[in-house]
Amino acid sequence: MQLFYNSSLDVTTTEFSFDKEESRHIIKVLRKKEGAILHVTNGEGFLFETEIVLASDNKCTVRVLSFDQKEKPNFKLHLAVAPTKMNDRYEWFLEKATEIGIQEITPIICDRSERKTINSERYEKIILSALKQANELYLPKLNPAISFKDFIKNNETNGLKLIAHCEETDKKTLKSVLQVNQDVTILIGPEGDFSNSEIEMALQNKYIPVSLGNTRLRTETAAVVACHSVVFFNEN
Repeated sequence: MQLFYNSSLDVTTTEFSFDKEESRHIIKVLRKKEGAILHVTNGEGFLFETEIVLASDNKCTVRVLSFDQKEKPNFKLHLAVAPTKMNDRYEWFLEKATEIGIQEITPIICDRSERKTINSERYEKIILSALKQANELYLPKLNPAISFKDFIKNNETNGLKLIAHCEETDKKTLKSVLQVNQDVTILIGPEGDFSNSEIEMALQNKYIPVSLGNTRLRTETAAVVACHSVVFFNEN
């Protein structure tokens, strides 16, 4: 199934048009004609079956034939990950985490962060592209970049709060602390790891230190490992 995206769709929609860029892709690149069936999501769990009624490369218009809604996961995974020095590594993480099934991502700026700015618009496009590639129906939420300290102060959750760091201290394995259908927030630091003061602040705010394995992982690898581990743990 080839998946398209339109955020304006809801259960009352009977007909809509794609924007010029998507219309051109559908008509000129994919060579779709009137009568062709397209599957579209609004990123909120709905899958719409539509039929092209106007095959224009400026304004491809479709009629909604039917729709279905995918059940929302019983848990929420929120990864707060420091931007990597090489931006393409972070973009790789965004792509893979979306394919795996993450629900929320927050870039956190840490004491040892070498990259302190992000391109939110580009990140959103990467996430959306990955959503369509994976035929996923829930679009992950990408939050604005925030400092580590502000994230710790403002992140209010009743779920499990974890910090994955490289310091040689007493840490639990990720698997040992997870529970099925429990919301999880995991902090992943920059290439230089979290500072001692950041780790201490997290612990004071009831974050549990965890290990993601016996090897030292890059930031983006650690984030993908954490994402897959939580999603796989919650699979029936």
